[in-house]
Amino acid sequence: MTAGTHPESYLPAMSAIAREAGALIMQYFHQGLKIEYKGDADLVTAADRASEVLIRERISNLFPSHDVMGEEQGLNDRGSEFRWYVDPLDGTTNFAHGYPVFSVSLALEQRSDAGGKRIAGVVYDPTRDELFAAELGKGAQLNGKAIRVSKAAQLKECLLATGFPSHKRHKNPNIYFYHQITLRTHGVRRAGSAALDLCCVASGRFDGFWEFNLNPWDTAAGVLIVEEAGGKVSRFDGSPFRLDSRETLGSNGLVHETLVQEFQEIFSGRGLEPLPDPREYRT
Repeated sequence: MTAGTHPESYLPAMSAIAREAGALIMQYFHQGLKIEYKGDADLVTAADRASEVLIRERISNLFPSHDVMGEEQGLNDRGSEFRWYVDPLDGTTNFAHGYPVFSVSLALEQRSDAGGKRIAGVVYDPTRDELFAAELGKGAQLNGKAIRVSKAAQLKECLLATGFPSHKRHKNPNIYFYHQITLRTHGVRRAGSAALDLCCVASGRFDGFWEFNLNPWDTAAGVLIVEEAGGKVSRFDGSPFRLDSRETLGSNGLVHETLVQEFQEIFSGRGLEPLPDPREYRT
């Protein structure tokens, strides 16, 4: 591929970069870590930094005019119509504790005066060698095979996922949503990588996912993959999803309206089941 060209498909290049970054962070994972703190309990590891450096170098070599927004180095703005969203290691806390649930997430947005549209995205899970990918209008894939969202149509049949922030948890209301949604579904999982959670919705492993205060690099690829797999993503009130909305609600589409209604009930305080008193369970 000639540097700076606009290929018919960006996925081969994106997939190769994600796999290379995944192999790099696995080297760090197996050899032990140098862990630092950005503030409170917000971790950053040497692997985050090395992965983002690698990804930016590869993008710069292949597409030197493109802008890149990454978790560790911020936005490199050249005024391009193309912008990459890079999460070099989504699931840093898991990674730092040796829990093998983390990923590399890359998305490409084409920008215009009318706004931006994400045209391609990949999420790579290096521990399972699973590469989720999607292109706008062309469907979603897992390791080259087409994937679709689940067909669960009732909330009580659904398995959902959510996430909690690594810091300032006391200011996040998600424990109430976790509690209420758990009571109304088959269960809620909290795996620790929003990008992988969205891909699990896309592949039918989960029926829905929600989280507060995610960043653009957390969601850019995963949301496209969900939508291309036939699912739906919105804000909590059902309005259109935006990368800067800080609200992410994804589902198979069939239970989306029901989830939106549940969220409105919780936000309004109606029908809340009280949290149980742990003192009642003392023996």
